[in-house]
Amino acid sequence: MNLLKDSIPGLIKKIALPASIGTLFQTLFNVVDTFFAGTISPEALSALAKSFPIYFIIIAACVGVTVGGTSLIANSIGENNKSKIHGYFAHTIIYAIIVSIFITSIGLFFAPYLFELMGSETEVVQLGLSYTNVVFAGSIVFIMLVALNSLLHADGDTKTYRNVLILSFFLNILLNPLFIFGFGPIPAFGISGIGIATVVAQSIGLIIVLIKASKSQRIENISLKDFKINLKLLTNLFFQSAPISAALLLISVGNFIILSYIGIFGEFATAGYGSAARFEQILLLPVLGLNTAIISIIGQNFGSKNYSRVKESYFKAVVYGFTLMIISGFIIFVSAGKIVSIFSDNQEVISYGSLYLKISAFIFPAYPIFFISNGFFMAIKKSSYSMYLNIIRNVILPIPTILVAKFFDGGFDTFFWSYCFFNWLYVICLFIYVTSYIRKNLNQTS
Repeated sequence: MNLLKDSIPGLIKKIALPASIGTLFQTLFNVVDTFFAGTISPEALSALAKSFPIYFIIIAACVGVTVGGTSLIANSIGENNKSKIHGYFAHTIIYAIIVSIFITSIGLFFAPYLFELMGSETEVVQLGLSYTNVVFAGSIVFIMLVALNSLLHADGDTKTYRNVLILSFFLNILLNPLFIFGFGPIPAFGISGIGIATVVAQSIGLIIVLIKASKSQRIENISLKDFKINLKLLTNLFFQSAPISAALLLISVGNFIILSYIGIFGEFATAGYGSAARFEQILLLPVLGLNTAIISIIGQNFGSKNYSRVKESYFKAVVYGFTLMIISGFIIFVSAGKIVSIFSDNQEVISYGSLYLKISAFIFPAYPIFFISNGFFMAIKKSSYSMYLNIIRNVILPIPTILVAKFFDGGFDTFFWSYCFFNWLYVICLFIYVTSYIRKNLNQTS
């Protein structure tokens, strides 16, 4: 596979499809967790939903590390600079260790306060902490896994990570009931068992990716000298990854705001929204796969100054994503009630969850523009732009959303219809901006 010469549609298919399949199983991983939380109690389901914006701190760190590493390694491959490839790979690992220590400390300290800010009942807070304490303690596993995988993604290999995620998914199915309910000498850990199962499954994935990355020709002859701290490389990684992590943390802020508002309607509303949102992610997989594809393709072609292929990659990815999300929106609209009933038999939970999904179906075609535009700026080393885009969508947009909802009746459905309107307004403006940016800055052809 040659990311600099092969046809763009073919490359998008070859990279996006395995990435989408991999992300499917990663999402199903979370869906399984949600299902098992529902078997414990509605309160446990609510606790898992409220833990998501807190757990998202780890996800933000993971994405920041992998995007920072992937884009810089991909650019170095495009430049055919083996020394830089070795240096950025080594320092991605070093950076991952530093980030994991920081994230673990932050998560363990602040989680109790965040649960309380969401207006959670005491039981829900305790259940939520039982889960988040475990996953934050094991955060180095998640972050190191994606750090090693950044080399593979930069070289267009999304199949290895796909296979790891598939394996982790099936391991999670086996391990969840084992650690939740106990078996033989293994005690019943309850909701903590969901976190334990996640850490164990990801640890096995880490070993597999480590073996695969170590065999890559891109780091052939890498030495300990490459792991000697180079402040310039670490700084470059920081400025490439930190804005991405900050941007994704803002998604957590957005989720926090939404959950705080939904909390007005009670724990069942939170449980319904949380379970629906987890499943919603499955149908967003094509967009996430496209995002992974263009970071690799655009990253290498931008590094080689092949701007015509950069432009082609962006616009074709948007068209593909828009088409697929229209189909996904239809699917989620007609099956909303059945989807939520997978996680709970409580009619109030089902009612709130299905109502959210039916409204969300109309937002789906807007998602490709946002995610692919983010990927575009990541790939051309404009990570700060992604941060600004996420500030607007996840911090600023909820404010007029709440104000408009309260102007009418302040209802659950009114809030999400308002959210739908402002998302569409935003992505239309965003597409116009990115198109203008490309015309002004990427007119040179290779």
